[in-house]
Formats: sequence, structure tokens, C-alpha cells
Amino acid sequence: MVSVTVLSFLLTLLFIFWRPFDMNEAVPATIGAVLVLACGSISLQDLGKIAETISGAAITIIATIVMAIVLESFGFFTWMAQLLAEKSKGSGIRLFWNVNLLCFFMTLFFNNDGSILITTPILILLLKHFRLKNHEKIPYLLSGALIATASSAPIGVSNIVNLIALKIVHMDLYMHTAMMFVPATLGLTFLVLLLFLYFRKTLPRRLPQVTFDLSQPVSHPLKPIQDSPIKNKNGFMYKILLFVLCVRLSLFAASYVGLPVEVMAVLGSLVLLVWRWVYLKINPLDMLKKTPWHILIFAFSMYVIIYGLHNIGLTEALVGVLMPFVSEHHLYASLLMGGTLSVLSNLFNNHPALMVGTLTLTNMNLDPLTLKVAYLANVIGSDIGSLLLPIGTLATLMWMHLLKKGNVKLSWKHYFKVTIVVIPPTLVFTLICLYYWVHWLF
Repeated sequence: MVSVTVLSFLLTLLFIFWRPFDMNEAVPATIGAVLVLACGSISLQDLGKIAETISGAAITIIATIVMAIVLESFGFFTWMAQLLAEKSKGSGIRLFWNVNLLCFFMTLFFNNDGSILITTPILILLLKHFRLKNHEKIPYLLSGALIATASSAPIGVSNIVNLIALKIVHMDLYMHTAMMFVPATLGLTFLVLLLFLYFRKTLPRRLPQVTFDLSQPVSHPLKPIQDSPIKNKNGFMYKILLFVLCVRLSLFAASYVGLPVEVMAVLGSLVLLVWRWVYLKINPLDMLKKTPWHILIFAFSMYVIIYGLHNIGLTEALVGVLMPFVSEHHLYASLLMGGTLSVLSNLFNNHPALMVGTLTLTNMNLDPLTLKVAYLANVIGSDIGSLLLPIGTLATLMWMHLLKKGNVKLSWKHYFKVTIVVIPPTLVFTLICLYYWVHWLF
């Protein structure tokens, strides 16, 4: 039973990273989960518990992705890219800061995977229009990807695995944000400053004056609708942006008063679907085909595998090693758990790593405040420390694939040359900020 469970886990990760024949990640995860169930590492009762744990998080993320698809139907993201180019006013340095702001807000408004999916093809198009060479494109694309992925740390709702972990430790979204937003945002600011210092000599000072025509068909995974009948596009897009912001705020309000967060996310996506139906005459039923339902299967299957590892004693072994240090001091808890999750994420990907780390914490019998500090350190390690290698997150793996499709050359070696300089200091800085911020709050 033990050997089959471990082998299923390792083979699942291998096929997720390798993705032969462009295989969807839900396929190996499902096969691995079936093997774990068949060998007896988990029971049918465990399956019910797992479904209850992941259902709310998965529905919230699916609703968020539906909102992103609807907004792309309106041409929202290509409009935003045009705005970004205009605000840069021909300055390559100003474009760098605008790109990172765009990626930060896309993750806050949607999620890290959606942010990568939305922004990368549009950034490739923008940089192509500016006629930049390959090495001049890398600072914008790499910094944008790192910021987009790391920006899921400040608020738990921007990453499905963060939401699942919140459920496990019985922590609401409001408390997560109150304790995490400030230290994580300071960490992101520190990261983008390091990236700017690293790339400052590569960034072009002046961009060529070119005419942008982003109304032309764009090779984009969300397949935007062209020839929109919307008049006064700027005014309309600002209304859309305000609505999305209100939906995002409603998630925290719901968490604060004890309402299910997924209910507000679904209501927001339904309103946008009706809005699109009125303006573009597109039947909402098209979402049945466009929505990536495999995310539900992937999240459930991965948690089944991790729960199997938990049942055969993996988390018990980790508890024995980590608990004496974690329970001794909050700073030790922050640095040790954040560092451990960073290592596990870069070895096994952050999805299973954060699940393992969170299950480990629940078996340490920690006091409530220490549990929260250690959990938030887990999230920082999973969302920021995982960026050291491209395999650390599914978002960075997807980003590398999008670069290849866009004929942008970036090797893993080149990626690591940048991240080894900027990620470890950012991780340590953010974990220390977390410790001091929590102690200031409490």
C-alpha cells in the first residue's frame, strides 16, 4: 500500500511536468487518485471529506475564470493592453512598471493561473509591436510572470490551493487577508525592485513609436470576440472594472459575516454573463463548453493523492521533525515552514506541497496564533518560494509553454539565473515581515 501510494504520487508529478501529447494535467492526477483509492490508502469516507474540503475553493476559482472569459468577450484585456502602452509614453522603464502593475492587479482581480493565461499572450503581442529583440522582451515577460504568480499570496482567493488550505486550517478569508496583505505586498514590492535592479541595463530607454491595432485578431487562449458593438468603450470598460472590484470586495464581506465565499463569486459571474448576453447577444450556455471544468477534477484528484500520503504517515514524519522548532518561536515557525514549503514546492510543485504542509500543521497541536503564522508562512513558501524553478507552480509551467508558442526563447538555465538572485532574498524578507506584522497586530 505504501509503495503504490508513493509511486502513484511520483508518476503523477512526472506526467504533469512532462505532459506528453499535450496531456491535460487532470488526466495523470485522476489516474493517480484511482490507484491510491484502489490500494486502500484512503477510504470512501475520506473521499466525502475531501469533496467537502475542495468544493467551495474549486467553485470560487471556476466562477472567477468564467468572469475572465466574459471580460475577454468584451475585449477588456486587449483594451487594457492598449491603455498600458499609451501610459508608458514611449519609455521602456515606464513600460516595465506598468507591466508589473497589470500582472499584480490581474491576479488580485482573478487568480494566478488566469493572470498568466490572460496577460502573457497580450504582452507578447505588445512587445512584438514594439519590435523588441528576444533579450529585450525577457525582462517584461519574466518579471510579469513572477509578479503575477507571487501576487496570489496577499489574498487567499487568488489561488485554488490557498483556498483549499484555508478550509483545512479553519481560517476565514477576511483573517487571512488582514494578516497577510501587508507583509505579502511588501514582499512583492521588494521582489519587483530586485527585478528592476537586475534588468535595468537590459530595459530599452526609449520604445519605437508604432501604431497599435489590437482590434485585429489576437492569438489568445480565451479567444476574444471581435467587432464589439459597444459604444463609448472607455466608459464601458471602467464600469466593468468597477463591477469586478465590487465582486472581489463582496468575497471578503461574505467571509467576514460567515457567508460562503463561493456564493458571491457565482452571483458575480452570473451577473456578468447576463450583462454580456444583453450587449453582445451571446447565449450564456456557451460557458458550458468554454469553462475549464477539469480544474475541479484536478484539484479533487491531487488532494486524494496527498490525503493518501497523509494516511500512510508522511505528515506524521514531518510533524516529528518540524514541531519542536515551529512551536518554540513564531519567527522560527515563519522561517522554517516558509523554507520547507519552498523546497517541497520546487521538488514536487506547490499544489501538493501546500496540501502536505497544511495537513502537517493540523497535526502539530499548535496554539491558534502559531498555527496561523505557520500556515501563512506555508502560503508564502508555496506562492513565492516556489518560483525558484519553473516546475514550482503550474502557472510558470503554463507560462513557459505560452512563451514557446509565442516564439520567445527562454531556457530553464536563464530563468534560474534570474530567480536564484531575486527569490531567496524575497522569501526571507517576506517571512520576516510576516512575523513582525502579526506581532504588531496581536
